[in-house]
Amino acid sequence: MHTQLDWSDVVTIREALSRASSFLRKQGVADPMFEAELLVRHCLGWDRTRFLISMGEPIPVAARDQLAALCERRSRREPLQYMFGTQEFYGRPFHVRPGVLIPRPETEILVEQLLCRAEKLWPADQSLQVVDIGTGSGAICVTIACERPHWQVSTVDLSPDATAIARENAEQLGARVRFLQGDLVQPLLEAHERVDILVSNPPYIPSRDVDELDDEVKAYEPRLALDGGDDGLDCYRRLCNALPSLLKQTALVGFEVGIHQARDVASLMKASGVIDQVEIVADLAGIDRVVIGIRTGRKE
Repeated sequence: MHTQLDWSDVVTIREALSRASSFLRKQGVADPMFEAELLVRHCLGWDRTRFLISMGEPIPVAARDQLAALCERRSRREPLQYMFGTQEFYGRPFHVRPGVLIPRPETEILVEQLLCRAEKLWPADQSLQVVDIGTGSGAICVTIACERPHWQVSTVDLSPDATAIARENAEQLGARVRFLQGDLVQPLLEAHERVDILVSNPPYIPSRDVDELDDEVKAYEPRLALDGGDDGLDCYRRLCNALPSLLKQTALVGFEVGIHQARDVASLMKASGVIDQVEIVADLAGIDRVVIGIRTGRKE
């Protein structure tokens, strides 16, 4: 049972940082000083420079009490991103809250790869039909729409909560995105739509492993966005099976994948019969993270 921390003896910003860091360390947080600084700065609304030159100043009572409350929440492993309500992705702030997966830096590689590959396949001014399967916070679809405003970007998600949050992000960032609700590619198949680019960061964690995840992931982030079935590949199978019905003659496909999944997903792409080239791209940690498939436009 958690009770409100009494930090009434904390007077200065330096004392607040020390108390927060000490508390988080005792609670087993991996990087207590780093997180304590983020929490103090969040409560004050300050950037790092102002924070560092003001350590000896008194901390406002409201900020101190907010800090104590946030530290308690963090001790229960609530993710900082949900506590702050935002996460940066591709240089832009995205609203996040329970109901959507928190955007990860690795997913930026997927977006970057798609934008780069598209430049080689089509003229820069060509308007392309793009679909992002699994909207989440909108990190992928909104970023693509911001980076390439002349493209026609659609996105599909089963979760009304995720769609609502993604709409907020599209509005605040001025992105033009068409939102569809449904199960993976079903809305597109029903409408007989074909696309130039299909991108997805689907659930890819094997069901048996979801309960072994860190508390801050399994207790707060939506299982729907994590659980990829027995072997983690359920969504990839469905997506790849649908590629012949979804892709135009020249097309680009990009998937983010989990550890040790890249070769299996690449094989699923090839087995679709419509992908001519497949490439696997590693993330900064050297883990194979993105699988790119290209349909070169040859006649069937």
